[in-house]
Amino acid sequence: QVQFVESGGGLVQPGGSLRLSCAASGFTFSTYAMVWYRPAPGKERELVARITNNGGSTYYADSVKGRFTISRDNAKNTAYLQMDSLKPEDTAVYYCNRGRLPGGWSPTDYWGQGTQVTVSS
Repeated sequence: QVQFVESGGGLVQPGGSLRLSCAASGFTFSTYAMVWYRPAPGKERELVARITNNGGSTYYADSVKGRFTISRDNAKNTAYLQMDSLKPEDTAVYYCNRGRLPGGWSPTDYWGQGTQVTVSS
């Protein structure tokens, strides 16, 4: 069964940093792209960052570009989101998922519990 377990969230002051982790299981991790999402006003969710299966290519939402870095360790079946220069508007529950198909970006129907990030002074 496909599973995602997100961790690493917490309370941080504006300008601070956090590193989120996503432990994945139930599939061949190195075959699929990985994606981080967060809820967004007026939308089901916002794609925050994504990374190809081999880590060779990444994409970031304009709202986080230059501040967040997505990475993965295929040996550990884990994806990461390094979040620097955090802003109050980054406050959200962050979820990870994989592409539904190899080479694709649309998420599967499997969702973890997410990890709460709160940016506040």
